[in-house]
Amino acid sequence: MTAVNTFVTFWRFLLTLGPSAMVILMLNKGIKDYRLDIVDEEQRVRSIHIEQLRNSYDFIIVGGGSAGCVLAARLSENPAWKVLLLEAGGDEPLLMDLPQMYPVFQRSPWDWKYSTEPSDRYCLAMEDQRCFWPRGKVLGGCSSINAMMYIRGNRHDYDHWAELGNPGWNYDNILHYFRKAEDMRVPGYEHSPYHGHGGPISVERYRTPSPLLEIFMDAATQLGLAHPDGDFNGRTQSGFAPPHGTLRDGLRCSANKGYMRRSWQRPNLDIVLKAFVQRLIIDPRGSKRVQGVHFEYGLGEYDVMASREVILAAGALASPQLLMVSGVGPQEQLQPLGIEVVQHLPGVGGNLQDHISTSGAIYTFESPQPGRHLSFLVPDQLNEESVNQFLHEHRGFFYAMPVSEVMGFISTRYQKSGRDWPDVQLFMGSYGYGADGGMVGRRGAAITLDNYANAFEPLMYQDSFVIAPLLLRPRSRGFVQLRSPDAKMHPTIHANYYDDPLDMAIMVEGLKLAHHLTQTPAMQQLNATLNIYEWRNCPEVEYLSDAFWECLARYYSQTIYHPVGTCKMAPDSDPFGVVDPRLRVRGLRGLRVIDASIMPTIPNGNTNAPTLMIAERGADMIKEDWHHYSHGGWI
Repeated sequence: MTAVNTFVTFWRFLLTLGPSAMVILMLNKGIKDYRLDIVDEEQRVRSIHIEQLRNSYDFIIVGGGSAGCVLAARLSENPAWKVLLLEAGGDEPLLMDLPQMYPVFQRSPWDWKYSTEPSDRYCLAMEDQRCFWPRGKVLGGCSSINAMMYIRGNRHDYDHWAELGNPGWNYDNILHYFRKAEDMRVPGYEHSPYHGHGGPISVERYRTPSPLLEIFMDAATQLGLAHPDGDFNGRTQSGFAPPHGTLRDGLRCSANKGYMRRSWQRPNLDIVLKAFVQRLIIDPRGSKRVQGVHFEYGLGEYDVMASREVILAAGALASPQLLMVSGVGPQEQLQPLGIEVVQHLPGVGGNLQDHISTSGAIYTFESPQPGRHLSFLVPDQLNEESVNQFLHEHRGFFYAMPVSEVMGFISTRYQKSGRDWPDVQLFMGSYGYGADGGMVGRRGAAITLDNYANAFEPLMYQDSFVIAPLLLRPRSRGFVQLRSPDAKMHPTIHANYYDDPLDMAIMVEGLKLAHHLTQTPAMQQLNATLNIYEWRNCPEVEYLSDAFWECLARYYSQTIYHPVGTCKMAPDSDPFGVVDPRLRVRGLRGLRVIDASIMPTIPNGNTNAPTLMIAERGADMIKEDWHHYSHGGWI
């Protein structure tokens, strides 16, 4: 039967692909003809011609992702500084603006397509038992391919950073930078002390929710879990509410759109797109000053020098890799690869943390109105009518974000501090793996055809929803390791999910709470029912037992795309620190790392907003250091 299901799944996938592609082509052409706000020709970033590259700049920024865009925009505010931004990808394609289209760009040319090493403890339903880790290969980085959730984390996250020996990173101090980056457009927050207005990144509510949003909120309210303010970034985090997103007029507001389109035409800012940085240039005479970078562009290779600083903003995977291929990292890892050790830093590539979730808990339900679907089913929506609604009425399916119409932050019994510091995040989504016939959801999660056919084929195109819990503060730590001195070869990624047994215990509690939500009167009116076919993964365990939920967690392990921590910020007393609290790399001169890799511990929630905050603060630090010291504070 499994072989038959797989055959059916495969052919339905192929037969669905053609009509879907036609709709996407129609949409893309229509945007060029009718949506000039998306085309935005005058403001679109243009790369300089390589012949225009200067021999030297004050600052070179490696990586045009979320942090790199902030840094390029902020540092070039000083007209006396010449700034170069090097980005391996190109500009954003038009369809990236559409919230509904974000999964399409995973495993595409705009994605680095990383994957973890195989494991027998997680991602068991995935291809080769590897977790797929998308990373943006485009100007704007992951802010251009993510789901746009605007979550800052929790006050206690940043107070903890300061307690670890990183002065100035406490919540009261960094709140300013969250507000500086933000243009809050949601009504009701005009006078909130927690929100900013007029910043580069606009924040709105997602448009075109499904009817399930109100039902999700009714269920949370019936358990007494509705958020008191509807704002996870305000005075409290705990509770359920529709999330805010980094959106402008309902469309994606990436770091590229927010920061670069307003600044790229400055005469002191040069941008080279599709430039792959291969290594740092470090003074061979022993000063350990980082002088510049060596990069590849087209068929040529180039050296470019920095008179003040080189700043790595390549992300939690590429930043440690660039350090290591340049001779900065654990000597026991570099020497066997023939890499000359410039600076032994054992913490480079370590301390890897990510938010793991369980995406497999799919529930079917019965619509109270026969013939009317309450959830998003792609065949109902991916059509000419939806295209016309988007192009001419600025509404409809392509504005929606069904993956998390309602979000929740809860504390399980393992969170014993009594503080407002939840340990589980929940995403309540208005479609399941059967909603698109396997075109995007299955492919994006890298679920095997066999597993998809066995567990989800019976639910195909039925009304369904998902409640996916996420582990907010994992104790497990992974690491990134070089497999080659060639920067073009992806490093090995050892996620080590669930290495600490407490992580699995908390995930099981999160899944049980998610199931409890489906037993509320609001959900039972719809006859919400867990997909029993997922039991096929572990038929030997008792249905709905802790072992059953653990089985789901190990099979449908889903990254929420938040790797951090691999160039840890720490005081000198921590032997595994990589950067100091001013984000300067230990033992070197003229080099900082400013991106998600410097986070000592992962924040409570989606990591894009914290990355923007880090870059905003990092830019101010650089300005302060070069204003107060002729040598920029480098000793």
